[in-house]
Amino acid sequence: MKMLWLLLLTVCFVPQAYAASDEAVNTAWLVLASVLVFFMQAGFALLESGMSRAKNAVNVMMKNYVDCCVGGVVFWLFGFGLMFGANLTGWYGMSHFAVHDGQPWDYTFLLFQMMFAATAATIASGAMAERTHYWAYLIGAVVISGVIYPIFGSWVWSGLYGGQGWLAKMGFIDFAGSTVVHSIGAWCALAGVLLLGPRLGRYGSAGDVRLIPGHNLGMVALGGFILWFGWFGFNAGSNLEVSSKLGLIALNTHLAALCGAIGALAAQRSTASPVLLSSTVNGSIGGLVAITAGCATMAPGYAALTGLIAGFVVIYGMRLLDRLRIDDVVGAVPVHGFAGIWGTLAAGLFYQGDLFNGARVAVQALGVASAFLWAFPLALLLYWLLAKTIGLRVSAQHEQRGLDFAEHAEVGYPEFNLAQTFDNEQWSRRG
Repeated sequence: MKMLWLLLLTVCFVPQAYAASDEAVNTAWLVLASVLVFFMQAGFALLESGMSRAKNAVNVMMKNYVDCCVGGVVFWLFGFGLMFGANLTGWYGMSHFAVHDGQPWDYTFLLFQMMFAATAATIASGAMAERTHYWAYLIGAVVISGVIYPIFGSWVWSGLYGGQGWLAKMGFIDFAGSTVVHSIGAWCALAGVLLLGPRLGRYGSAGDVRLIPGHNLGMVALGGFILWFGWFGFNAGSNLEVSSKLGLIALNTHLAALCGAIGALAAQRSTASPVLLSSTVNGSIGGLVAITAGCATMAPGYAALTGLIAGFVVIYGMRLLDRLRIDDVVGAVPVHGFAGIWGTLAAGLFYQGDLFNGARVAVQALGVASAFLWAFPLALLLYWLLAKTIGLRVSAQHEQRGLDFAEHAEVGYPEFNLAQTFDNEQWSRRG
């Protein structure tokens, strides 16, 4: 906390008091933004764990905690170079692997982008919760962080060290990653849930949808607030410097989240369905996902409209998945995938000073399609190989008992599950 306040003071007061160099001020700002984006991991962990059952709380937390660790190391070793290294072909980078002797800005930029890689990888965690082998999930997170995410990212964001990605050359707009980060993560999540199949009892033989409620809605709400808080660093940090644009970016981010929740409320009421906290939180996150592409190039009114429509997209997207009997525990595919598509198209539709340009929207649509055609088949192959080798889905017995005990030999709420606690103590003594 002291470090956070120090960085805030540096950003707010050092430029005026000491006329510090632009590089130093921008470095302080980007480190602060990195801290905010890192804190989003806590938001994902709380939201995903709260939407899962108590018997899987530890498993969900462990996935979010460790995928950040292993994914970060792999991104440093390979992913950063593939994404931001010299991109002479337009398809992938070929320099700056395992950066350890670079310039000061190299380290700052690497730190910031490492947080983005963790976000892309962890999106699949919530969708695949409650029935996935822990080690299979982690291997998937490594491949997403080290290959799938950075190669697509190189098509859009490379050029810092020479060359430029093919989508960037066409004018594709994705300021902070509606498609690059969120849709890529969502398409990997979709591949995972399709191969896993639904949780036991989620859908009836007559086509009925059975609700499996999460165990702690307080954690869901707190996770939503933390994600919202961290998103200011996600979007405004992507400016990479302290400038007058930060106010517009942050305002658009906030407006979209507000209107995303309102859109979700309206979508739920439009069909006279219960107004659920979990769905409303997802609506605000959908608004944040949607504005991430165009937060720097939209007027505030259009940012609000983008968020409002995203709220509807999320709610109706969740219902579509249920009709298709696709079990996404936290709604990751509608929130990050469907809202990401809408937000990327909206960035082209509502581009400030050049509204409703058909050619620009066509480029945005091409980028959206390219993301799906790249990430989904690769992730499908990845999870299929894991299913055929080490196994992707746990046994029915372990699923019924809970992955906390089956995968980790501990439980999140031992005082409420004495049978498992006793078994765990017996297991420990045998060990």
